[in-house]
Amino acid sequence: MKQCASRVSAGSMGRAVSATAAWDGRARWLRLLSGAMLLALLQAGGIGWLVAQAAAQPRPKNGDTVQVTADQMHQLDIVKVEMCSFRLFKPAIGQIAFNEDASTIVLTPFSGRVTRLIAKIGDYVKRGEPLFEIDSPEVVQTQTDLIAAVQALEKSRHQLALAKRVSDRQTGLFADKATSQRELDQARADYASAETDLRTAEGTLTAARNRLRVLVGRTEEEVARVERERLINPLITINTPIDGTVIARKVGPGQYVRSDSGDALYSISNLSTMWLKANVPENDIPLVRVGQEIEVRVAAVPDRVFKARVIAIGAASDSATRRVSVRSEIPNPDGALKSEMFATFKIATGDGELSPGVPAEAVVWEGSAAAVWVQLEPMLLQRRKVKIGLEQDGLLQVREGIKPGELVVGRGAIFVDNEWRQ
Repeated sequence: MKQCASRVSAGSMGRAVSATAAWDGRARWLRLLSGAMLLALLQAGGIGWLVAQAAAQPRPKNGDTVQVTADQMHQLDIVKVEMCSFRLFKPAIGQIAFNEDASTIVLTPFSGRVTRLIAKIGDYVKRGEPLFEIDSPEVVQTQTDLIAAVQALEKSRHQLALAKRVSDRQTGLFADKATSQRELDQARADYASAETDLRTAEGTLTAARNRLRVLVGRTEEEVARVERERLINPLITINTPIDGTVIARKVGPGQYVRSDSGDALYSISNLSTMWLKANVPENDIPLVRVGQEIEVRVAAVPDRVFKARVIAIGAASDSATRRVSVRSEIPNPDGALKSEMFATFKIATGDGELSPGVPAEAVVWEGSAAAVWVQLEPMLLQRRKVKIGLEQDGLLQVREGIKPGELVVGRGAIFVDNEWRQ
């Protein structure tokens, strides 16, 4: 939102100066104030104004105006009134959660006993980095199948070579009328069968290689080493499928894990974005739309406002609570937001209304009546009644009484008003 009232910097409109040295000489004047008023003035940083007021000669007051001295003006903040958009907001509550679109659970594709835990909760891991290691009989079987497939292929090649020699020999003998047609046909059939067996063995070997490479995660070089050296490694390392932070681990060293259990052994989430999950009253749902930006606050980080964007609105209302689920996405680059944090946010009820705005400290109240002090001349201030509307981010909407571009007293308005009343 655009700043609606900006501070004006000028020599006569500076910050408060120390009044400690002048305090003792004016103690008699200060004792005229009630204890409660004195405390309020001290807390509001008004010592400088009181000192300047006590040192000055009485100023003429004419109706709704007051003449101040340069010393008094030096204690005031003067702000320029500007137009900005004020909206009516409805408060709502929600809860911070992990972004499920950037989270995953890790299972084990093989049964076995955990031999080593590598990643701990809170560790940041990149895709492909190891989480834990298991000793798996199924991994042993996969490599055994590969070795058996290699041996079967070697045997099939040998059988094919033998069948070809027999077929060629029978063909020559039949040409010399030294063998029968039946024996020639049998030799040729044996050769064709050997070719089929070879193709089958090649397919079996390819499948065994793929299982070891894809399911177990062995590299091409490791697969080739198993084929060449016929050595079996029973260990398998389970890697993370995404970049993210380990948010949960439900496995311990020595634990036996099963591939068919469906249990999540690790949970990984990318914490650069989080979700805000909220249940909004169904009457307010027409005010919410996908893509809408909202401002979120959490009690754990009270001095920050997080920008979120609505990404999903539930399709049904809860029959018991008459609320609809709304999900928003929040950037979380520094990790300040944690899952399960309680959050509050506001829902805008319509388009913004352009109006003059002033800081809340610029408005002085008398019951329900409000007024501001407008600077007419460098040392001349005018008390002007205003009609206040909405409050937004420390600013008050002024529906009537002032115009954009006018200068009003911000910090220190209460002290000007007190002098005017004397």
